[in-house]
Amino acid sequence: MDAFFSLINSLNAVMLSVPVLLALLLVGVVFTFWSGFSQYRSLTHGVALVTGRGIKTGDGDGVLTHFQALSAALSATVGLGNIGGVAIAVALGGPGAVFWMWMVAIVGMAIKSVEVWLAMLYRDTSDPANPRGGTMYVAREGLKQIPGLAKIAPLIGAAFSIPLILFGVTGGNMFQAWNVAEISHSYFGIPTWISGVVMAVIVGLVILGGIRRIGRIAAALGPLMCGVYVIAALVVLGSEWQQLPGLFKLIVSSAFQPTEAGGAFLGATIGVAFIFGMKRALFSSEAGLGSAPIAHAAVKTPEPATEGIVAGLEPFIDTIVVCTLTALVILVSGVWNRNAEAPWTTPPAMVERSAGQWQPDLTHAPPGLDLRASAQVFVVVRDDDGQRSRIFASLDADGGLDWRPLAAQQPPVLLESGVFADYPAATLTARAFDHAFDGLGRWMVVIAVWLFALSTLITWSYYSEQGLVYLMGSGCVTAFRLLWCALIVLATVGVIRTDVEIDALSTVAIGFMLLINLPMLALLGHHAMRCYKDYIRRLDAGELDRR
Repeated sequence: MDAFFSLINSLNAVMLSVPVLLALLLVGVVFTFWSGFSQYRSLTHGVALVTGRGIKTGDGDGVLTHFQALSAALSATVGLGNIGGVAIAVALGGPGAVFWMWMVAIVGMAIKSVEVWLAMLYRDTSDPANPRGGTMYVAREGLKQIPGLAKIAPLIGAAFSIPLILFGVTGGNMFQAWNVAEISHSYFGIPTWISGVVMAVIVGLVILGGIRRIGRIAAALGPLMCGVYVIAALVVLGSEWQQLPGLFKLIVSSAFQPTEAGGAFLGATIGVAFIFGMKRALFSSEAGLGSAPIAHAAVKTPEPATEGIVAGLEPFIDTIVVCTLTALVILVSGVWNRNAEAPWTTPPAMVERSAGQWQPDLTHAPPGLDLRASAQVFVVVRDDDGQRSRIFASLDADGGLDWRPLAAQQPPVLLESGVFADYPAATLTARAFDHAFDGLGRWMVVIAVWLFALSTLITWSYYSEQGLVYLMGSGCVTAFRLLWCALIVLATVGVIRTDVEIDALSTVAIGFMLLINLPMLALLGHHAMRCYKDYIRRLDAGELDRR
């Protein structure tokens, strides 16, 4: 397993390197200026379209309303990336990661609009009751118009579908299920596999109904889950409003200078903050990934430009609002750089379990660790490279510690005076809410995690299913839905061990999706811009029938 995750981390280091992320920012900046800041249209006309105050769209092709399509797409983005993913970004990348999340979100609004404009132009509506679209169809229909690409256009669509399915299985499925199981076990002692089975049953009942049922469920769950979570976060921040100016200053300054290590926090360079912030915003908003257009392509409208304008709202709601609130709650609580929960007076020696494999000479948890069996703990050490690292252990029913040794030539040096409880992903966010109001994280965050995860599991099942349909046809749909539910259970039975592993696993396909989608946006973006600007011209000239 260690060798597997080492390979995954190596792939992520290349596919989500700084040049790739900078290319994403550049594309977003170009589309922002090219569209004349379409973000403004999304925040004004987009809101009107969603609330039924835009134009009369008529019948058109498709099956979903603007509100249902937006809710379905947001169900895929406003999920555990906002609760657990942001926690990982702050815990590993520091406050500066939040700034880079904002940057991706702002330019991501323009990118998301362009993606959806293209999806609407090239969607397949031959079956009006089941329209299909997304980046794979943009590749197949759009790229064939470019000399030299006609023959390979369908293959490019297939090449996108493969990482789409992989990301769905990891980030859209297993990441969600694992977080729910972990936080439910941490707070209520519910065996992780039980949470997995419950989630699998609920998701299975929904996805059997196809995109129509998904749209209806998303339209009901989306506003509810976002509203409850936002209100709770505002209450917490309102109680600590004096800290907010300093936190915003810390976020901006940490984006351009290293963040000092302390307590559980290992420290972060500018590059680390940049990568974790960008990666988390990508995971959360999906801008540039080409996945959200799959949901938007099912909207019922005769004007392709309208849905792209609506889609621009997603990064704003998802990242600027929800992710920022999560990050501020975590920062204001201090749990991201907390002190050890179980301090010691005499540090344990480091012992060599086998050649080059080191662990603390600590067989039982010190007093102060009030954790359930199978919980993760860690100590902070300095490794051979002089860097701060964590050595993890699992806690058994008798309080014994099963360490996973750190590979090093020389004995690692203990840096902090005690053992830390590992608060993976969403659990860290819950602890942050509890820090403000005891019990708030226990109930509100756990409920939010369940709602967010279920909505994401449902929508990403559709995304992944559409990728498989593109590759193999619709005959495999039922089998895939059953497999999807089985993977939910699999993620909760110990396959995934730490938040670092799940972060690596959930993002392994993002780079591949970016490398396929971004060049297509560059090649076909002028078609999207022509569609958008023609619509805006007619809208401003009063040629469209407004509601």
